[in-house]
Amino acid sequence: MRTLDDLGDLEGRRVLVRVDFNVPLKDGVIGDDARIRAALPTLHELQGRGARLLLAAHLGRPKDREPEFSLAPVARRLGELLDTSVPLAPDLDHVPDGDVVMLENVRYEPGETKDDPALAQRYAALADAYVDDAFGAAHRAHASNHAVAHLLPSAAGLLLAREVRTLQGILEAPQRPLVAIVGGAKVTDKIGVLEAFLDTADVILIGGAMCFPFFKAQGHAVGSSLCEEEGVEPARRVLEAGGDKVRLPVDLVCGEAFSADTPVTAVDGVDVPDGLMGLDVGPRTAQAYAEVVAGAGTVFWNGPMGAFELEPFAPGTRAVAEAVAQAQGTTVVGGGDSAAALRQFGLEAEVTHLSTGGGASLELIEGKTLPGVEVLS
Repeated sequence: MRTLDDLGDLEGRRVLVRVDFNVPLKDGVIGDDARIRAALPTLHELQGRGARLLLAAHLGRPKDREPEFSLAPVARRLGELLDTSVPLAPDLDHVPDGDVVMLENVRYEPGETKDDPALAQRYAALADAYVDDAFGAAHRAHASNHAVAHLLPSAAGLLLAREVRTLQGILEAPQRPLVAIVGGAKVTDKIGVLEAFLDTADVILIGGAMCFPFFKAQGHAVGSSLCEEEGVEPARRVLEAGGDKVRLPVDLVCGEAFSADTPVTAVDGVDVPDGLMGLDVGPRTAQAYAEVVAGAGTVFWNGPMGAFELEPFAPGTRAVAEAVAQAQGTTVVGGGDSAAALRQFGLEAEVTHLSTGGGASLELIEGKTLPGVEVLS
């Protein structure tokens, strides 16, 4: 994969930098600027080499040019972090000159998600070189992170290079034992990751609502729990292939409804009574999982253990997050809800690597080719 050093002298040259600034935004207020801050090392490095920066990013999934998807609040926040003015170009025909300029939401452009070559030509005409630092979008082949990379001298930014290096290292040369913690709602969303870890991990710890298809496959009652029917057969296959490597919860915390106000029922076992839904792993499970994590050489965690956004059902995820944060081995957390949980518990600085890309990190672990990475190789 080409790096910044492969771009040569950048003094006075304009570099188009694809960044992942797809931040949570409500009423023009950024809820979490972690993705913006994650790009700063690359931006500082390019500035130190004398480059002028033209930033490209997407926000949400606009249908047209809806103002709520404008990157204006992001440009303002980036300006604060860089201590400089960051003008926002309203469209590709009106791009101001400047040391740091941001293009408006690339998904405002009709051909962006179609990897349109003509749109890529318009991007390329604005710059002398291209850097991709948007790992969170690397599993997509879009005009601003794929087609344009064919048209300019191109390289990976520091963040994207570190993401790929770290995640590939887990698969190719992990410190043993390798413990994979896989949670979330759906088995079908994680089946590729589970199958990959059946080959590479020493232990796989299952949590979240995706444990219920496993329990159903074993003949347990799941009550009113979120139980993905399409996940039952894949779960059965994972259990058969994984044997003792696959660990499931041994107790649960249940509620009558998905609500912080619902009455809480502890279940010592995994059969969920009628009228209740499992919303967290129980304390025996949390302790057992934490002990496995403590002895790990490498940990990969993706997906919460329960409905951690509801305080009565946060303890399982909190216990796993604390165990990962305290582990002596290499700890890698795939983005998405796991990253949100770490931040909620104030532990994001306590892991070796916190990935900025949920879907991209999972696809890389699965062994899939990421278009945004392949084009830089």
